[in-house]
Amino acid sequence: PTLQKSPALQRLSIQSLIAVFQRYAGKGGYNCTVSKTEFLSFMNTELAPFTKNQKDPSVFDRMMKKLDTNNDGQLDFSESLNLIGGLAMACHDSFLKPVLS
Repeated sequence: PTLQKSPALQRLSIQSLIAVFQRYAGKGGYNCTVSKTEFLSFMNTELAPFTKNQKDPSVFDRMMKKLDTNNDGQLDFSESLNLIGGLAMACHDSFLKPVLS
């Protein structure tokens, strides 16, 4: 896909990442992290196209544990970016396949 070539697009993307994280963080208390419940809400709402066919509910527990690098049972913004970065890389790779084929 052709994307707008503008620094403003990058800034908007960053602002969007922050806004979405803050929408979910703190609903259960501490507003700088996402709890397991908040993570599940985020996954099922914001990333529904990626999760709608998931048959194994334990996959979200495993994802949370893998992303939670400091093992505090919460995801901070940095930890959540690992998920977003991984998804972005997978999407990028899928966009490249038709171009490289």
